[in-house]
Amino acid sequence: MLKTTLILGLLSLLPMSLYAKTFVNCSEASPASFNPQVVTDAPSYNASAITLYNKLMRFELGTTKMIPGLAESYTISKDEKVYTFKLRRGVKFHTTSYFKPTRDFNAEDVLFSINRQRQKDHPFHMVSGGVYTQYENNIKDNIKDVVALDPYTVQITLNEVQAPFLAYMAGNYMSILSAEYGEKLAKENRKQDMDQFPIGTGPFSFVSYVKDSVIRYAAHPDYWDKASYKGKAENRIDKLIFAITPDQTVRYQKLKAGECHFVTLPSIVDLDDMRANKNVLVMSQEGLNVGYLAMNTTKKPFDNVLVRRAVNHALNRKLYLDAIYHGTGIVASNPVPPALWSYDKTLKDYDYNPEKAKALLKQAGLADGFETEMITLPVTRPYNPDGKKMGELMQADLAKVGIKVKLVTFDWPTFLKKSRSGEQQMIQFGWTGNNDPDTFLNDLLSCASVESGNNTARWCNEKFNDLVLQARRVTDQKKRADLYKKAQKIFKEEAPWVTLAHAKVFRVMDKNVANFKIDPFGYDYFDQVELK
Repeated sequence: MLKTTLILGLLSLLPMSLYAKTFVNCSEASPASFNPQVVTDAPSYNASAITLYNKLMRFELGTTKMIPGLAESYTISKDEKVYTFKLRRGVKFHTTSYFKPTRDFNAEDVLFSINRQRQKDHPFHMVSGGVYTQYENNIKDNIKDVVALDPYTVQITLNEVQAPFLAYMAGNYMSILSAEYGEKLAKENRKQDMDQFPIGTGPFSFVSYVKDSVIRYAAHPDYWDKASYKGKAENRIDKLIFAITPDQTVRYQKLKAGECHFVTLPSIVDLDDMRANKNVLVMSQEGLNVGYLAMNTTKKPFDNVLVRRAVNHALNRKLYLDAIYHGTGIVASNPVPPALWSYDKTLKDYDYNPEKAKALLKQAGLADGFETEMITLPVTRPYNPDGKKMGELMQADLAKVGIKVKLVTFDWPTFLKKSRSGEQQMIQFGWTGNNDPDTFLNDLLSCASVESGNNTARWCNEKFNDLVLQARRVTDQKKRADLYKKAQKIFKEEAPWVTLAHAKVFRVMDKNVANFKIDPFGYDYFDQVELK
C-alpha cells in the first residue's frame, strides 16, 4: 500500500502533459496469474487477457457482437467441423526489458498457445500446475487437430459439431502467447517466467508488479489495432497503472482525492453520492451474471437433495437484495441471466419458507439441524457487492432452521484455489458469462467442470449433463434453447445452488475520462480511453 501511495503521489507532481497520459485504475484484487489460460476470475483477466493479449476472435467493444481479432477472417466447412482462420499480418509482440521479439505474430504462436493447453507432453503444459479450467470445460475432448496450412493460416478440426466454438475462440483462455518467447525461456530453463513476466500482442505491455499493491503497464507503440482509436492522439494514455485497492469505499475516496481516474465495482451505498458529484461520471449496465451459494453435493449432508432444498427455502433472498444490492439487482431464480436467450421464465423458484425448510430437514433425518462452514467472498464482485455482510445474513437465516454456520474467508488467490479444491462445504460465488448459455450451464454445472474445478457444487447429474452436451451439438438456436430449458428444470429440482441475484454492473470515473465503454461481460478495456 505504501508503494502504491508513493507512486500515485508522485503522479500528482508531474507536468500536466505527462500526467494526462498516465491512467490509474483503482482495481479490486490482485491477479492470480498473468497467464489467462490458467485463471477464471475477472481481476486476473483484466490484468492479463484484456490488457496484454489478443485472441483469434473477440467481441466488438461494448457489445455482444463477435468479430475477428488476430484472425482477419475465417471459414467453416459444410459439416461444421473444420474452422480455417486467416491470420493478420504485421502484428507485433511486445518489446520489454526482458524480451525483444525477432519476428511478427504467425501461425506458430497459435499452435503453441492451443497446444500448451491441449497436449500433456507440451514443454509448457505443466508450468503453473497444468490446470486449464476453461479449456478443459469447453474444448478439451473436441479438438481433433490443429495445423498450420501456411504461416498465416490455421485450421482447427473438431471431432463433432460444437455450436459455441467461435465464442470459445473469443474466450480469454484462448489468448495468444509468444512461441518465440517460450523457446527462449525453455533454453534458459526459466519456463515459469512465461506466466509471471508476460509477452503478448495486446494494447499494453507489462512493466512490473508489486504483489497486492500495484501493476504497471506501458502502451504498446506498435499495437496492430490502433486504427480503431477514434480520439485525439495527445489525449491517448501511454502509461497504465492498476492500484490494487480491495476496499470499495477506499477506491472511491482515492477517486475523489485525485489518486485514481477509474474505479472498478464501486460501493453500491456510495452511488447516490457519486451521482451528485460533478467531478465524477457513473456508468451502469445490466450484467450477464449470476451470484449463488454452492453446496458441495459430495459432502454430507449436502449429498441429500432434501437438505439442499431446505437451504433454498431458509434463505431470505429478497432481504439480501434490499440490504446489499440496494435496488441494483433482481432475485435470481435461474442459473442464467434473464437477458440471455434460453432463459426459462416459467421456472418455479423456491420461496422463503423457514417452516418448510424445517420440515425438509426433519424428512432428511436432521430435525435438530447440523453444523457446517461457509466460505464468503473476500472481494467485491458485480454479482455480490458484499460477501461478508451477505454471509452474516445467511448465517442468521440458517440458524433459524437449526443450521449452525461458521463463516470463513481468505485472500482472493487463496479463495479461488479453495473453490476448486473440493474441500468446501458451502461457498459464495458467481459468474459472468458471454452471449452463449453454454458459458453458464456447461462452465459451471457440467460433469467436466467438476473435474476442472469450476463446478463449486461438485454436482454431476447425467440427465442435465446429456442435455447440455446435446445443446452444444445443435446449431439451431430454438432447438438449443429447448434443451437448455429442460436442463434448467433439472438444476432447480436438484438444487445444487441457491441462486441469489443477477446484478447491474457499475463503473465510476473522473469526469475527464472519455471514450470508455462498459463491457457487457464485466471486463475493463482501456485501449480506447482518453484523458482530456
